[in-house]
Formats: sequence, C-alpha cells, structure tokens
Amino acid sequence: MKAIGYVRVSTDGQAQDGVSVEAQQERIKAWALANGYELAAMQIDAGLSGGRADNRPGLQVAIAEACRQKAALVVYSLSRMSRSTKDTIEIGEQLDRAGADLVSLSERIDTTSAAGKMIFRMLAVMAEFERDQISERTKTAMSHMRNQQRRISGRIPYGYDLQADGETLVKNDAEQAVIAIMRDLRRAGSSLTEIAQELQRRGIPTKTGNGVWIHTAVNAILKREGAA
Repeated sequence: MKAIGYVRVSTDGQAQDGVSVEAQQERIKAWALANGYELAAMQIDAGLSGGRADNRPGLQVAIAEACRQKAALVVYSLSRMSRSTKDTIEIGEQLDRAGADLVSLSERIDTTSAAGKMIFRMLAVMAEFERDQISERTKTAMSHMRNQQRRISGRIPYGYDLQADGETLVKNDAEQAVIAIMRDLRRAGSSLTEIAQELQRRGIPTKTGNGVWIHTAVNAILKREGAA
C-alpha cells in the first residue's frame, strides 16, 4: 500500500499556528509507518493560500499521483489541502473514482476504513444539501422578482421592455402576441423545432432582431411563461 503526502504552509498560517513544513511531514511519515504504508512521495506548496485548490501545483501533482497509484493522499488537516468545502468534496470524489483514498490526520478522516468513508460521505451529503438550499432560495427570490415584474438578469426577457428606472419590466404587446402564437402551436402538438421554424418562416424578429429562432430559445420563453 502506498501513500502520497501533501504539505502546505502560507506565510500567515505558519506564523499563526506554527504547523511548519517539517511538523506536517513528520506527522504524515508517522502515520504511514504506523499503518504499514510506503510513503511514495511528498508534495509541498509553500507560501500559497488555501482558498483555491486549482492554483497549487504541489496539490495537483499529489492528487494525480494518488489517483495513478491508487494510493492514499495524506494531509495534516483538511485546511492544509483546501479551505473550500466544495474543493474538498470534489477532491475526495476524484480520489474515490480512481480507487484512491483521503486521510486527514487532524480531523481523523480516513477513507481507507469503512467508518472514514461514512464520515466523508456525510460531509458530501451536507455540502450537497447546502448547495440545494442555496439553489432553492435563489429560485424563490427570482420567482418573487419575476412576479413583481422586476428585472432578474442582464438580458431583457422576450415579451417585455425595461422601464426608465432600469429595473421594472412592462409587457411588450407585439412580443406577447408572438408568445401567444408559440403557446397555441405547442398546444396543437408542434415540437419546439417546428415552432422555431414557423416563427422564422413568418419573418418574426427575435429580441435581438436577427430573426434566427432556435428551439432552445422557444423552450426558455415557454417555460418562463409557464406554457412549456
């Protein structure tokens, strides 16, 4: 069994918590020895922030090596690997797909054991729950703004014009009539592609005026109007 060690220190972090490169390395070596793992490599990122995982070359090499060798990626703490829950979960999932493991000594997370796998999966579920809650709140807020005829994006939706205040939307009668045509064609059994072709055949302009209708645009408009 093989292990790949990963160590990170930032100038601020090393001064504040005293977890030096050497201290982290010793802890990782001790774990490997105690658990019968061969420490195949030790990657180091010095003076780099833990805010993002994709801007640290040492970490990327450590992950790639752990995946290639189906080894355990061993870190002193999850904060040394990443301070982003999203990045941590993604790294864990990447390792798992490759048949590799993740060991964090401070949090006692060890996916080489069944209990460790369970704990990490619980963290992944909680992270997914948090993402779903954020998405749900965003959809609710957007729905409320839409009901209040408020602008919710940089684009003005088809069927509406923007008032002088730069926020409030008012119905565009000509475009609303086109939406009614879309709705009628859809109810009659036309596909989204057929509706787009019919609008183009009639020479009806799009919001940008180019006259090129595509089925995805028709679908988005009908969904927004509750008629998809």
